[in-house]
Amino acid sequence: MPIPDDVTGEEIDKDVRQELQSLPKGLAEDVSRNLVMVARLIDEDPEGAYGYSRVALRLASRVAAVREAAGFAAYANQKYSEALAEFRAARRMTGNVDLWPVMADCERGLGRPEKALDMAGAPEVQKLDKAGQVEMRLVAAGARRDMDQLDAAIVTLQSPELASNSVQPWTARLRYAYADALLAAGREREAREWFAKAVESDKDGSTDASDRLAELDGVEFVDALVEDDGESDTDSDSDVEVVNSEAPESEAEPAEDSVDDDGLDDVDDTDGDEGDLKG
Repeated sequence: MPIPDDVTGEEIDKDVRQELQSLPKGLAEDVSRNLVMVARLIDEDPEGAYGYSRVALRLASRVAAVREAAGFAAYANQKYSEALAEFRAARRMTGNVDLWPVMADCERGLGRPEKALDMAGAPEVQKLDKAGQVEMRLVAAGARRDMDQLDAAIVTLQSPELASNSVQPWTARLRYAYADALLAAGREREAREWFAKAVESDKDGSTDASDRLAELDGVEFVDALVEDDGESDTDSDSDVEVVNSEAPESEAEPAEDSVDDDGLDDVDDTDGDEGDLKG
């Protein structure tokens, strides 16, 4: 597969580059350039990323970083069986538990939520860093929802990390998952509060919490069609207008005003995570 000339292979993480030093220099460069392409494309063009990952895998299947990249590319394309095999191979090579949550999510993708829950209660979870443990909690809650256990999913997400006012890289996704579970359980008022909290913490737009919040508030975004014999008024530069289908603008409350500072009145801060996850 063609690789742009500006991709040198030096762009990859230094730990991966060090791992590739076990290969002949020319081969290491080819592999690293393909890995760079995987990283570049995996979000916008997962199929393209998958293609480059297969090239890297063909060149250096005994390198853990290559197996891991191939796993994530397969995962992005919903090839869960293949992704799980690659993650397992990478874990065998390194002994690292970092991939445990995504391996559990592959089990969900394969229609085995019970297996994902078993993994959520395994000793490996205690070896994860805080981000990994939060990720495992999200996977476990998803598995509960797969099994139509909405109340258990809500309880699984309740944690000190959810209750904390500190904004971490995982905060927006955790709050969003909690809000979504509440909404699925019919607890709309609480769901709205937590979607608003998710919006507050989602600085890089990693979720669609703002859209979900607007939907709950009855706000619709519609195309503004100006058909005035070719003439337009002073506001015609706008292509979109906002319509609130539930209340006049003067009566509509701003989203942030309805966020409950307490918000999480039923979170149990005691150390009962494993029990929640295992059900």
